[in-house]
Amino acid sequence: MSGILTLVPTPIGNLDDITFRAVQVLKTVDLILCEDTRHSGKLLQHIGVENKLSPFHQHNEHKVTERLVDQLIGGTNMALVTDAGTPGISDPGYLLVRACIERDIRVEVLPGATAIIPAIVGSGLPCEKYLYLGFPPQKKGRQTFWRELTDTEHTMVMYESPHRIQKALREAAEVFGNERRACVVRELSKVYESYHRGTLEELHALGEAQAYKGEIVLVIEGTHHAEKRKKG
Repeated sequence: MSGILTLVPTPIGNLDDITFRAVQVLKTVDLILCEDTRHSGKLLQHIGVENKLSPFHQHNEHKVTERLVDQLIGGTNMALVTDAGTPGISDPGYLLVRACIERDIRVEVLPGATAIIPAIVGSGLPCEKYLYLGFPPQKKGRQTFWRELTDTEHTMVMYESPHRIQKALREAAEVFGNERRACVVRELSKVYESYHRGTLEELHALGEAQAYKGEIVLVIEGTHHAEKRKKG
C-alpha cells in the first residue's frame, strides 16, 4: 500500500497552539517535509519530537515533487509543514497535493492554527462571508488587484508585509474611500498581538505616526455592509 501525505498546520506564533493530533502525526511519520529545517527543528524540539526533516519550499518544490510522490507510492508516510500556519495557504503545498491526488495517494489535512479566522473574527467586521486574497502583488498587477475588488460585497482578508502595509491602506482608500472600515491585525498569538480598528484613513494615519511591525493581516469591510451601515 502507498503511504499517506498529511498536511499539518503549525503555530503562527505561540508554539503551544499546536494540536495533540499534530504532535502524534509528527512523531509517527517516516519523513517531515518543511520550508526551513532550522525553523521546524525548533518546533520539534519544543514538542519533544525527534524525526527526519527534509526541505520542501517554493524554490525546490517543482524539482522534488515527483520524487516525493514515488516515495509515497513506495509506502513512505510523510507530513508536510510550513514555517507557520496551514500548508498550501500562501505557502508551498498545492503542487504536491495535486500530484498525490492525480496518483490516488491518500491526502489528509489536519485542522489547526491559521491567522485568517482569528483576524476576521477579532476585527469586528462581518465574518459570515469573506473573501481570502493571500498577499497582494508586490509590484506588477497591484493596481489591477485593487481595481477588481471595487464592488466586492463580502469582508476581504489578506496578508501584507509591514514594509507595504501603508501602501496597501492608501491604495485601498483610493478604491473604497477613506471612510471604509478596516482592521490591521498584528502578531497574532504572539506577545505583541494587537488589533487596530478604524477607517482606512485613520489606520493609515496611525501607521504614519508609529509604523506597523511584525506579521500583518489586513481585513477590509465589503461594500454590502458599508452601504448598509451608511443607510443606518
